[in-house]
Amino acid sequence: MEENRILRERAFFHWLYNIEGIGRATVRRLMDAVGSAEGVYQLEEGKLGLWLTEAQTKKLLAARERADIRGGYEALRQKGMDLYPASDPAFPGRLLHIPDRPEAIYVKGRLPEEGTPAAAVIGARVCSAYGAYLAERFAAALAGAGVCVVSGLARGIDGIGQRAALQRGGMTCAVLGCGPDICYPPENRQLYEAVASRGAVISEYPPGTPPRAGLFPQRNRIISGLSDLILVVEAREKSGTLITVDMALEQGKEVWAVPGRITDELSYGCNRLIWQGATPALSPERLVEELKRLSPALRFTGRKEHADRKNPAPPKEEGGKEGLQNAVLRLMGGDAVTLDRLREELEGAGISCGLPQLAGLLMELTLEGSCVQEGNRFRRSTPQDVFL
Repeated sequence: MEENRILRERAFFHWLYNIEGIGRATVRRLMDAVGSAEGVYQLEEGKLGLWLTEAQTKKLLAARERADIRGGYEALRQKGMDLYPASDPAFPGRLLHIPDRPEAIYVKGRLPEEGTPAAAVIGARVCSAYGAYLAERFAAALAGAGVCVVSGLARGIDGIGQRAALQRGGMTCAVLGCGPDICYPPENRQLYEAVASRGAVISEYPPGTPPRAGLFPQRNRIISGLSDLILVVEAREKSGTLITVDMALEQGKEVWAVPGRITDELSYGCNRLIWQGATPALSPERLVEELKRLSPALRFTGRKEHADRKNPAPPKEEGGKEGLQNAVLRLMGGDAVTLDRLREELEGAGISCGLPQLAGLLMELTLEGSCVQEGNRFRRSTPQDVFL
């Protein structure tokens, strides 16, 4: 009986939440006054004016006339999505008390259990090999400890961290700046499907909402709100990643940042955060220990590694590690190339190599002096580099 009541309220909320011209603030005002979306649906026309403008009243009445409450909700669920209003038992408790909370979230997949520890792994969309390597390493360690990795499914650090969490057998939540049924960026389709299958794709925006620049800063408060701790792997001095950091601090969350060389633009943001008081992220193990200290009531569980059928680990290349190193140096030549471009050239030569694997290899080659990193590009080192 209780379950039927919850599903019924979700159906009415889905109707209310999709009325054009009635935004989040108005929905909250109505819910606070009436107590339920079904109650709003049943309001007499004369009472609507207490909370709505004349234009909003007309739109709600029109929406009520053409409403198919049950059919609309069933169509949503048939697409593998559900809606959790803030009043719903399934709505994440971490989001209830953050500033400017979402009034509802759409979810494709399965939310983690309420007591599951969570950490946001965020950073630059155009990242370096150093950043890619550490995003993979930290995310895999967090997933291995039973921590849910939260991010935005974006290019670069976000996607790398979420892939690593899935490959480690852990869970991840992706918060989108568009409808939950839209994969953005499109090239992350495989990752999007894997997250929806083994984690949760989350959005406060209704299905069909296209990605727009103004929606992404808003979704960042949900990324930080779902997380017990924020890890910034790489960020430029003026970066969208820092919007998430500001929101995390407003929510009272701890921020950790991976330090980098002071000459690297992609480390400016992280180094500045550390200078301003963020904790240097020096090892994944230390991060897990900090999460346990912050939230002793949370349930940490070890995870066994298993193959992700939709995101398999890249096959080993012929010739082993040494053969791959030689191929990378040969294809790199004397011109500086990006990580993505180098991977494309490797694939063109019939050599399979995943982005995190390639990033780790380039970091090793850089440390041993075989190649040189210039911003987010790499080239073979020359004798002159020794004297620089």
